[in-house]
Amino acid sequence: MEVKLHDIGAGMTEAEINCFLVKPGEAVKADDPLVEVQTDKMTAEIPAPRAGIIKEFTVQPGDTVSVGSTLLILAVDEPACVSEKTGKKLPKPDAAELQAKQLHSFAAVKGKRVLASPFTRKIARENGINIENVVGTGPAGRILDEDIYKHLAAAQKKPNIPAQPATKEPANINDKEWSTIPFRGRRKQIAKKMAHSLYTIPHCTHFEEIDVTELNTFRNEFKDHKQNISATAFFLKALSICLKEFPVFNADLDEEKEEIHLLKDHHIGIAVDTEEGLIVPVIQNVEKKSIRKIHDEMKQLTERAQENMLTVKEISDGTFTISNVGPLGGSFGATPIIQHPQTAVVAFHKTKKMPVVMGDDQIVIRSMMNISMSFDHRVADGATAVRFTNRFAELIQNPKMLVLEMV
Repeated sequence: MEVKLHDIGAGMTEAEINCFLVKPGEAVKADDPLVEVQTDKMTAEIPAPRAGIIKEFTVQPGDTVSVGSTLLILAVDEPACVSEKTGKKLPKPDAAELQAKQLHSFAAVKGKRVLASPFTRKIARENGINIENVVGTGPAGRILDEDIYKHLAAAQKKPNIPAQPATKEPANINDKEWSTIPFRGRRKQIAKKMAHSLYTIPHCTHFEEIDVTELNTFRNEFKDHKQNISATAFFLKALSICLKEFPVFNADLDEEKEEIHLLKDHHIGIAVDTEEGLIVPVIQNVEKKSIRKIHDEMKQLTERAQENMLTVKEISDGTFTISNVGPLGGSFGATPIIQHPQTAVVAFHKTKKMPVVMGDDQIVIRSMMNISMSFDHRVADGATAVRFTNRFAELIQNPKMLVLEMV
């Protein structure tokens, strides 16, 4: 039977083949992982639909294939099938021979079937390590990232075992040294989606400066009671309140039906910078959650994103997106790109202390932060965006209002 690339969710249309987790002639059980693929949002394993023996691969690592493409042929105890790729008939294996091969293969690979996340497997591949040779220290012998690094360190201490380079050696072309990194996997998929968004949505970006001094003071009061809540959790709650008052920014445009859909639920995505590239986990129903709950979920999702462990559900159905680049620097702002088919995205930039003229003409030092809001100019106008950010600033500059608005 043909094992195909199925839709694993989040609107995927294609994926890149990272590696095969089995070999031709190897017997597998139902749900055993067969091949690891990379989409723009996640790394996933394609499992065996049935028990059988791996007959042949129809794609190669590094190939980018569309949903529905055949990945490999699995020989099972059923009438002969035909390969869609080669058109050749695959003979039905003899039942006794199949059973013998399965028993032999299961015995041969028993103990070698490793437990490891796709990201851990990737670390092993990039460093030239056969993951079957690594001793796992996790639950049930699961191989962790640190197990790979320990194995690598031990190998590098041995004589005559050179370290495996992470990238290609610089080449000399036209007297200029250069090196390459692959433009594929998540980076390639991100590029496609960003280009599609820019070509499809007429972006307009509004900038605003917000005083976060009172918010910092309010957060310190929580710290005095051993409650450390991030500023971003307050931002998310304030944004949810603003989205309720300005629902046009929590919407998507259906051009064919000529309708703007105002979405009731606030599923806010948080852009997370990872080694694999940008990924956007989503906090569901922010409008129904406390600031404490938002903080806890955001922390958990960020950690899972950095470990490449997010599920399809955790990266789906976003209605609005934020990007907090302040911790990385950048004081003046940027023009964030909207996540199609959403209507808007807000980026928070570096907070710095500045002299500010207050209402009584007194000059005082305040903590100021710039934000930039890109929105779909087909759906909303600049004046509405200004009102939106003014309302957001009002809530952040008077953070105790957030408690009143939640009642």
